[in-house]
Amino acid sequence: MTPPATAPRTYRVGIVGCGAISRNHLEAFGALDNVQVVGVCDIDLDRAHATARNWDVPNAVNTVDEILALGVDIVSVCTPHPTHEEVVLNAAAAGVHVLCEKPIATRLGSAERMVAACEEAGVQLGALFQRRFWPAAQKIREAIDDGTLGRPLMAQCSVMLHRAPEYYSRDAWRGTWENDGGGVLMTQAIHQIDLLQWYLGDVAEVYGKVNTFRHGGHIEVEDSATAVITFTSGAMATLEASTAVSPNLGIQLRITGETGASASLTEFPEGSDGRLDLWAVGEKITVEPVHPEGVEPNVDLSTINGQLIPHHTSQVRDFVQALDAGTEPAITGRDALKSLRILLAVYESSRTGRPVRFTDAGVPSAVEVPAGVEVSAEARVPAEAAG
Repeated sequence: MTPPATAPRTYRVGIVGCGAISRNHLEAFGALDNVQVVGVCDIDLDRAHATARNWDVPNAVNTVDEILALGVDIVSVCTPHPTHEEVVLNAAAAGVHVLCEKPIATRLGSAERMVAACEEAGVQLGALFQRRFWPAAQKIREAIDDGTLGRPLMAQCSVMLHRAPEYYSRDAWRGTWENDGGGVLMTQAIHQIDLLQWYLGDVAEVYGKVNTFRHGGHIEVEDSATAVITFTSGAMATLEASTAVSPNLGIQLRITGETGASASLTEFPEGSDGRLDLWAVGEKITVEPVHPEGVEPNVDLSTINGQLIPHHTSQVRDFVQALDAGTEPAITGRDALKSLRILLAVYESSRTGRPVRFTDAGVPSAVEVPAGVEVSAEARVPAEAAG
């Protein structure tokens, strides 16, 4: 006798934080047949109620305990960066899986506690880096794995973006060390740092510099940064990042592998799908314009976020499928730790004027910090950027 088919599981989801990025999560979860968004949560209860009405969500609450009391299986975290830890720890204690916006935290110790809590509770912690799900980004990863590029040797990454003063003044937490945790590295370039470490592997050393060239009247964090990153494989990469650019030049990331082949990934205008503007393999070079004529370069944040919804959806689908299969999602909390460590090392290097070397465990080492400076596991705010 054939056993009866098991009905597919339906996951109950709670969205914590009803700010701009919550739209992406609501759209992404709403696109899946085996998911039901049962509640939204915000410290501003009126905003939670408005979000619930707009998205036909049955419950609106203003505490994490209340969202967990709805019997959710997944919590999606869309709150400001430093508040992620409290939400994740509460969810893990309740046995609830977590999908968290980047960065998962602004300090290494906080992120490590989040990862440990989820592992000890036996729940999955995923981190949103949706640009990995671009078909073009996947093609570069495949070209590394199948030998077309082979082991990456060199990379160049340019994140040259426009942000108006209103971007920072709209929300009180933006542009502050305490509540934003950093500037262009923490909030924008972390996506490309994630791609760099995904392609090139573990990091051995970071040497970097940050500064605030244009937005000093509105923010206390950096609006510009440069770094040289050396990987344990011996590969080397350069990074430049800024929100002081006008017009917006978008984002380019070029990889050269041990076969001599190169590939370049471009996001222009910002928020559009990444595309391969350079594919140089064998004796042939295929190119596309990096900055096509007639394209509006300065795109508002709502449009940027909206264009990323399909890739949010791909990552959310991967996360739910991993829960069904009892496997890890494509991007875990431990993956998110890697990009956070790298950008914190840029801050530390800028503060000390020295390279930050990583130990075998992947943690920035204290060896390179000048004598007399107190050392902790967490990278500190660079003095020159805080003023």
